[in-house]
Amino acid sequence: MISTLRGTAVHIEPDAVVLDVGGVGFTVAVTPQVSRSAHLGQTLHLHTQLIVREDAFSLFGFSSREELVVFVQLLSVSGVGPKSALGVLSGLSVDQIAEAVAADDDAPFRRVSGIGPKTAKLIVVQLAGKLAPPRSTSTPDASPDIVVQVTQALVGLGWSERVAAEAVAGVAEDASAVDRASVPALLRLTLSVLGPARKEPVGG
Repeated sequence: MISTLRGTAVHIEPDAVVLDVGGVGFTVAVTPQVSRSAHLGQTLHLHTQLIVREDAFSLFGFSSREELVVFVQLLSVSGVGPKSALGVLSGLSVDQIAEAVAADDDAPFRRVSGIGPKTAKLIVVQLAGKLAPPRSTSTPDASPDIVVQVTQALVGLGWSERVAAEAVAGVAEDASAVDRASVPALLRLTLSVLGPARKEPVGG
């Protein structure tokens, strides 16, 4: 089994690269993302899967181990061959695939060339529970309880509930996960925005 290849790119096509590894040229099928980022003479390190057929030996290469793992898992789905699996990874990231499967949403797969409605549904069904959860890039929101407590504390210091609630919401949206995770931290940040405590006019 050829698990990885490190070599010099001597030929680049939209869907493949030829790597010179110790004087031997290996043709590796890749995603458009890999071919677009490759340059002639560049040293590439690819995670690879060798597919053996009666009439051919084919290498498929990926820039990350995660993509290779998903590629192999896609091959386990009924009706998904190497080219279709590569097509999925050409159109969707590893996280997008995981999110679609977790949400039982086959629409992203139906948009991939060569994947029909039945196969798209099989991907969602057969990969359920098998993929690593998607990496979240969003920052957790402040707990509703923390927001309420900080708002009440500000009202006690003299601000109207409307002004306090708007200030807390704005600060919580911009604050880091650490700063929005506790009442003292969020209160301190909100006070720095509001300035010295003052009594609001009735109805203000």
